[in-house]
Amino acid sequence: MNWLMKGRAKGCLVLLCWLAAAGGAGAAPVSLDYTVVGAFPHRVRAFTQGLVVHDGALVESSGRYRQSSVAILDLESGEVRRERALADNLFGEGLALAGDRLYQLTWRAGKALLYDAATLEPAGTMSYSGEGWGLTHDGRHLIMSDGSAELSFRDPADFSEVRRVTVTDGARPVKRLNELEWVEGRVYANVYLTSRVVVINPQDGVVQAELDLTPLFRKARDQVQAGVANGIAWDSKARRLFITGKNWPAIYEIKVRQ
Repeated sequence: MNWLMKGRAKGCLVLLCWLAAAGGAGAAPVSLDYTVVGAFPHRVRAFTQGLVVHDGALVESSGRYRQSSVAILDLESGEVRRERALADNLFGEGLALAGDRLYQLTWRAGKALLYDAATLEPAGTMSYSGEGWGLTHDGRHLIMSDGSAELSFRDPADFSEVRRVTVTDGARPVKRLNELEWVEGRVYANVYLTSRVVVINPQDGVVQAELDLTPLFRKARDQVQAGVANGIAWDSKARRLFITGKNWPAIYEIKVRQ
């Protein structure tokens, strides 16, 4: 079976048909197969922490002290169009686009960095308590993970917390929620140290579906010293879903088999 065209996973895109049928708390997550429809170059040096689509390009937050940056990447070639390094004492984390602003979390500094989305020029900072892991935007609020089983919803104007929800799979909390992406009314989240992506109902925190990226992690690891899966980006205009991982040599476009 060709791995590029027949990649198998437990999971799905957010499709109205199965979301309508998905149960609430206590129901098992839906598991579906996906197909890999494209692979694009990815800079292996990037310890990927956040990934978003903006104006047809990818914007990536990469981590590690003295190596962190935010960069605009050409999807087809993987080349860096523009990049801004973080201070040596900052560890880059999750990334989200809200309007014309990019918000980049830092791990333990309690600081969100703001940039102009087109130029990456600094546009201010905001503060928060605790650790910063993943970040996305639902069109109204920023949604943030901190390594626990909770997601906090925040006001983009001042980063204040509006509400909080605990993510559960059945009765079990799902800890180590990491990189986040908003996809058609649901939150996709990498679960750190695994190849699992969970699809979360933002209203009650229930995991309704899951993706297993193990085949792609193994492919990456066969080529380089790749880290875990981390990095989800949804192109809402073209309806394309991209995934990658820490130090992976490729970014994959996947499509769920309906």
